[in-house]
Amino acid sequence: MSRRARVERMTAETRVRVELDLDGTGRADVSTGVGFYDHMLASLARHALLDLRVAAEGDTGVDAHHSVEDVAIALGQACREALGDKHGIRRFGDALVPLDEALVQCAIDLSGRPYCLHTGEPVGQEYVVVGDGFTGSLTRHVLETLAHQGAFTLHVRVLAGRDPHHIIEAQFKALARALRDALALDPRESGVPSTKGTL
Repeated sequence: MSRRARVERMTAETRVRVELDLDGTGRADVSTGVGFYDHMLASLARHALLDLRVAAEGDTGVDAHHSVEDVAIALGQACREALGDKHGIRRFGDALVPLDEALVQCAIDLSGRPYCLHTGEPVGQEYVVVGDGFTGSLTRHVLETLAHQGAFTLHVRVLAGRDPHHIIEAQFKALARALRDALALDPRESGVPSTKGTL
């Protein structure tokens, strides 16, 4: 069973192509025009053991927002497509990830029901700019977009943190580790892990 997907998205603001293999080895080839976002997506791929290729061109001269958002839309859609009917998956995943002084908890349910709860970032984190235009508020926006486009329930709690870079990176790594568990195939699961028979 191949769990791969390719999604292309074109708007007046961006051109995005995402290729995703859920059963990869953590290889990433990412170019979004926003260097810090590239770093976060590469980290997501590495720690979730996804193979991920992202090529995006956007109006980054205006703002990073459109490129970041449209890549998240395409990535969420690719994840949903690659999962197929979710036959044999573990479905749930959770992780507690430290990064120096930062600590983040993440839980995922590949439920088919889009929902995102994001809490705990320190006051002012949303206004911080990291690297070449990645605003702190984009972290929540990416998480919400992934959950809604991927049709899964996502809870992310920042439990500690001081350095803005660490706070963001720990969230992406926690997401990666939780997603890795939820996507994994369970040898004891012979069908779709739901009493409804579908997810």
